[in-house]
Amino acid sequence: MITEYHFPTLIYIKEISNASKLNFHLEKNILQWQKNDPKGVSKTNAGGWHSTTDMNTKQEYNPLMRELFSMQEEIFKKEYLTMKPVLGNMWANINYPGNANRPHLHPNALFSGVYWVKAPEKSGSLMLYEPRPGVHTIMPNRKKGKLPPELWREVHYTPRAGIIVMFPAWLWHEVQPNESNDTRISVSFNFLQR
Repeated sequence: MITEYHFPTLIYIKEISNASKLNFHLEKNILQWQKNDPKGVSKTNAGGWHSTTDMNTKQEYNPLMRELFSMQEEIFKKEYLTMKPVLGNMWANINYPGNANRPHLHPNALFSGVYWVKAPEKSGSLMLYEPRPGVHTIMPNRKKGKLPPELWREVHYTPRAGIIVMFPAWLWHEVQPNESNDTRISVSFNFLQR
């Protein structure tokens, strides 16, 4: 029997080497930003703090943007995309204990993603959902045991400081509640093609 895999949803993950220096810089600047603008904005966040989405216009975040562009250029090459990636917007999230981000997607973008600046244990997984609507019309009985990834209905990524995850912007996702006793800090972003 031949098995062919068609219509895959590609998720890209990259670990930034020596991220501790970058994360120290990012955490300090994000916490200062939050202090200067304590209200932030309300988007998908259920509690916590969400910055304005103009983080990509602030010079102090250039070191992270260089890493994001480097990864996005690799993705463009891998997916045979023409033109250049453009960072449409970027923002910081601070999730205190109990905070989460409701299910959502990112309209009018090509790729979205997250970079974890500070991620204590049990601070809320990133959940990505099976995107094919037809699959949800039936729930077959399966044998007990570990399923291969191509049969999963959702994927959970445990946050880890220094990791970037990028995925198609049309993919539904959410952040589970922060069950730690500490703060979770992340940066989210949208890339366009121009």
